[in-house]
Amino acid sequence: MPIPEKLLQSLEGVPGYDRAAFTAVHESGAQVTSLRLNPAKPTDGAQLPLAERIPWTRSGYYLTRRPSFTFDPLFHAGTYYVQEASSMFVEQALLQHTDGSTPLTALDLCAAPGGKSTHLQSLLPEGSLLVSNEVIKSRAAILVENLTKWGADNVVVTNNDPQHFARLGGFFEVMVVDAPCSGSGLFRRDPEAINEWSTDNVQLCQGRQQRILADAWPALREDGLLIYSTCSYSPEEDEAILDWLSESFAVESLPVRLQEGWGIVEVRSPGGGAWGYRFYPDKVKGEGFFLAAFRKRESAPAAKGKVQRPELVPAKEAGTLERWVQADGLRFLRHSGRIFALPEPLLSSFTTLQGALYIQNAGLGIGEAIRDKLIPDHALALSPRLHPSVPRTELDAALAVRYLQRADFALDTQKGWQAVTYGGYPLGWINALPNRLNNYYPREWRIRSAGNDATFEK
Repeated sequence: MPIPEKLLQSLEGVPGYDRAAFTAVHESGAQVTSLRLNPAKPTDGAQLPLAERIPWTRSGYYLTRRPSFTFDPLFHAGTYYVQEASSMFVEQALLQHTDGSTPLTALDLCAAPGGKSTHLQSLLPEGSLLVSNEVIKSRAAILVENLTKWGADNVVVTNNDPQHFARLGGFFEVMVVDAPCSGSGLFRRDPEAINEWSTDNVQLCQGRQQRILADAWPALREDGLLIYSTCSYSPEEDEAILDWLSESFAVESLPVRLQEGWGIVEVRSPGGGAWGYRFYPDKVKGEGFFLAAFRKRESAPAAKGKVQRPELVPAKEAGTLERWVQADGLRFLRHSGRIFALPEPLLSSFTTLQGALYIQNAGLGIGEAIRDKLIPDHALALSPRLHPSVPRTELDAALAVRYLQRADFALDTQKGWQAVTYGGYPLGWINALPNRLNNYYPREWRIRSAGNDATFEK
């Protein structure tokens, strides 16, 4: 599909824009596939067609071709996340403008499906808390799925409108707003997005971006870091938003150091000279992206909302859980009928969040206790904290795919609850009974394809 002429005309005069090169790369049909390895589940990625490392991130790689991720069990085990390379530049903004030696409280405000949240979780210093929010409930479920696979215990997933965060005055030291946008930066990857683009939609998105930022602004503490990004080329959603921020709030624009050869275009907003960073697919090996960073230079209002104390699991009951999970530093709690665990230093923060927001998921899901027995949570199987004494059964590639399809299969194994693994990485739970084997892979996460090819596409 041709790129809308109105978009091409609107970019004339924007730094870094080269109409001929920009048009040619979109017409070429070339695709770039990239991913990030999970440092909490280290693997050499030998089963993946890895090429060179993405230069602005420590764990990201380009691929020589796009494999069938659906049929790779290690994808479902959370050993890597498939993410667009340009958006991994968030790493530079965060690491260059925070002190990596002390814990941080961070918010990913528009987080689904979870690319930036899984990335932030890997980057934040030990002892940090990440709140990942998504306003659309169905997309919040996808966010929970991806963060569960990532295996973190210091993340709280919320399902709230940005205005609800105003109750948390000055709570966050870092706020990432990957704002909903008109999506022109995705044209090469998703040509159907071209049909949805219009100048009216650009204006609509600009207003929405301003509302999101203004509504959540009170939650960022003084001297906190705001990282703003879009996947739009339109200046109305990029440089114009930077000028609006500078005019509306007391902020300091922060430059992000670049290295020669990255191909990223550094720009200054026309009204206030704020720093911004443009990614063009004819200049970088990635898709269209825009990012800017600011330091908040005004005080935040006092937090509002009720205090809602978490329900702690009694010590005796907690002791029975410790054969399932390496519990050092964790506290067990009940929330919405489930037992979950949080690092103990985060309990007070969870208390504040629980009184102000709707919590979709928190910390590490442990399971449901029924008559002194635990029905283990899927999250527990995927956590690096799964106790080494928990029985495990290794599956070959074909059986692993059948498990992930939630299909029936036979397995000669010991009786009872156990984690099934592939390549040593847990995929989930089975319960082997005397006359059958129950597959407890989450039904809503199952591979729906009828195929059984466990190899990568050529």
